[in-house]
Amino acid sequence: MRKNRRNFLFKAVLGAFAAPFLNVISCASRTPENSIDFPIVISTWYAGLNANKEAMRILKNGGNSLDAVEKGVKIAEADAENQYVGIGGKPDRDGYVTLDACIMDWNGNAGSVSFLQDIKHPISVARRVMEKTPHVMLVGEGAHQFALEEGFEKVDLLTKKSQKDWTEWKKTSEYKPIINTENHDTIGQLAIDKKGNISGACTTSGMAFKMHGRVGDSPIIGAGLFVDNEVGGAVATGLGEAVLRTLTSFLVVEFMRDGHSPQKACELAIGRLVKKHSNHKDFQVAIIALDKKGNYGSFAIQKGFEYALAHGDSNELAEAKSAI
Repeated sequence: MRKNRRNFLFKAVLGAFAAPFLNVISCASRTPENSIDFPIVISTWYAGLNANKEAMRILKNGGNSLDAVEKGVKIAEADAENQYVGIGGKPDRDGYVTLDACIMDWNGNAGSVSFLQDIKHPISVARRVMEKTPHVMLVGEGAHQFALEEGFEKVDLLTKKSQKDWTEWKKTSEYKPIINTENHDTIGQLAIDKKGNISGACTTSGMAFKMHGRVGDSPIIGAGLFVDNEVGGAVATGLGEAVLRTLTSFLVVEFMRDGHSPQKACELAIGRLVKKHSNHKDFQVAIIALDKKGNYGSFAIQKGFEYALAHGDSNELAEAKSAI
């Protein structure tokens, strides 16, 4: 009798100890929903097509996912016609272009810059923060000084086109979120390389005509971007204030850790965000996600959000499902 009782207690303790690990195993071995072969790249908005093309070029040549996402989103940062990322980004209400970016690798390392001016590639500065400092985030003048010390060139980010838009905006000075404009205000990218390692990048010039000093979700680890190589990664785009209030990207990864597919995780995260914001019909938030097995997903509050998916020789734009 005592022996049976000891065996019962032993199994109960063992079961309690093993439960978290069994959950991870269950998550990793679930039936794929949208599974595709490695390497894979997924990005937000139309600008993601060119970003994916560059990232896939690196991955197909045996490069790692960190190099792929950095160089992928740099394509958008360097495109002066893209008014939401890097050079040519729309300014704040005082006429200054301020940039935010963050990057994460498969080891959990992260780097971020915010309120950075006069530097065309904030994503590369963020990577230098990750690799060359003991910090995760540098902001404002400190980030600018660090960039110059690292050899980045000072560039005037305000193009004639964006300056003209700013001058026109000042006639009314009306500030409100813009829903589903092309490329919106962010490019976020996730990639899995041939070794199965996941990295992510997120870069933006933020909401057009924002208050000087405003920072959104894009440079915040867990809000605009989160990667956990045991589970997967997620990137958010849209109204940063809403994303910050729910740490949306982290939430998606945690839903995946609990066993949900990337698609279901995105839907659950958007559902929570909608529940917490009674005015959700007035703005857009969208998410892309990728898990360790190569399953991907996307979901948005409103119709119109597009994401770019690249694998093999394919690189195509698709519209995400939405809550409303």
